[in-house]
Amino acid sequence: MKFKNVYFINGTAYAGKSTMVKMLDEKYNGIACEENYHDKLLKDLDSKEFPGLTYTRDLQNWSDFIRRTPDEYEKWIKQTNKECTILEIKILEELSKQDKLIFVDTNIPVEVLWEISDKDHVLIMLAKPEVSVKRFFERPDKEKQFLYQLLLKEAEPDKAIANFRECLKRVNSKEIYNEFLSSGFNVILRDEERTVEGTFTLVEEILKLYS
Repeated sequence: MKFKNVYFINGTAYAGKSTMVKMLDEKYNGIACEENYHDKLLKDLDSKEFPGLTYTRDLQNWSDFIRRTPDEYEKWIKQTNKECTILEIKILEELSKQDKLIFVDTNIPVEVLWEISDKDHVLIMLAKPEVSVKRFFERPDKEKQFLYQLLLKEAEPDKAIANFRECLKRVNSKEIYNEFLSSGFNVILRDEERTVEGTFTLVEEILKLYS
């Protein structure tokens, strides 16, 4: 199945994906599927079928989340991405029946995006790996600030933060960055000199929203 009215934005952390999805939605009066939009299905998931997503749903002590090793964190992210892909496609199959443009902040793997979308309906937005890690906690959203405060409450907060940054490095590696670059989809690299408005105009041109 190819989604005709869905526009996907994938890529790395701190590249501007969330901002662009919101701006596109506002301008085109569409439907915004923002970061973690699949969470609305979370409460009904079977933990055996979706062990990655239900890990956080059923977590009793969030300190366990931040204390994981980089290996454990990377394994969980990979598993969760597979599960998210299943849920995202399920949600989009229903939403795409509406006569509206749909803008998606997604983690669906590029190989799957080639199967479900046209090239001009997918955009990859990238920040340098070191930026994605270094500026992770600069975001104001509640989830990241919640984790940051947990890290600060650890017995040795500096070590805890250093370990968590190593986890982030695993899932924002140069290898992953290069895989996105060579995906075959159009790519926008984060440019601190470019304004948000300038980036938005570039996004519109790449996604061919006027065609």
